[in-house]
Amino acid sequence: MSRSNRITVGMLADILKRAGKEIVLPAYAASVVVSSGKSDGSIVTETDLSCQSYIQAELAWLDDGIAFLGEEMTEAEQLACLHNSNGSYWCLDPLDGTTNFATNLPGFALSLALIENGLVELACIFDPVRDELFTARRGTGARLNGTPITASAETVLANAVGYIDFKRLQRDSAIAFACNRNYRSQRNLGSCALEWAWLGAGRGQFIIHGGEKVWDFSAGSLIAAEAGCIVGNFDGKPLFPDAKLSSPVLAACSRTIHDALKEQLGD
Repeated sequence: MSRSNRITVGMLADILKRAGKEIVLPAYAASVVVSSGKSDGSIVTETDLSCQSYIQAELAWLDDGIAFLGEEMTEAEQLACLHNSNGSYWCLDPLDGTTNFATNLPGFALSLALIENGLVELACIFDPVRDELFTARRGTGARLNGTPITASAETVLANAVGYIDFKRLQRDSAIAFACNRNYRSQRNLGSCALEWAWLGAGRGQFIIHGGEKVWDFSAGSLIAAEAGCIVGNFDGKPLFPDAKLSSPVLAACSRTIHDALKEQLGD
């Protein structure tokens, strides 16, 4: 029996909700954030580290035979997990949207996925501020607080609102999407996990990001796909089973919007 058949989405949800409510929210409410910079210009807080440590320990209690890949590990450790885990591992972002968290902006989430044989089988994203839990199991659909969700039914790019990260796009692509807008509007939430979850819930029609980390897209990509979205990289190839530590992502609620964006990115 595969591990994903023995481990339920509810088990993962319980762990993330405890971490969110007992570690993240109290620190956020106190507005006392101890942070330091990373080599890529992002920041890490004591809450990121505490949250990862807690969740990793809880996951080991569930099944100590599953490898672990977390954002707050060294790159060497992350790459070793990707290459030596036989395709099965936990993938965790303990606090996605750390800059929002540290700036007292209420836009952050905890994101966890179980990858088996190279594919995401279970996914859970918890937004502790809104008490919204997004979950998915491969082949069974996506849910928000237990209620099934589906992607937007929009098929016309001109009517679409997208999540675009201009900072990580190539200069020509960033200029093209900023200046020659053939979509209705764009947003950037500062949390990849929330953008994926909200795309799956119909709160937007597409995502374009020039370089998400595997912990940014693992859980969210399954939730969006199970909600009916088209998910892949800029070439239209799937993000799994050959997941990279970092990858451009392109996702859309419909094939027509996805193809129109893919063509524009290829120009």
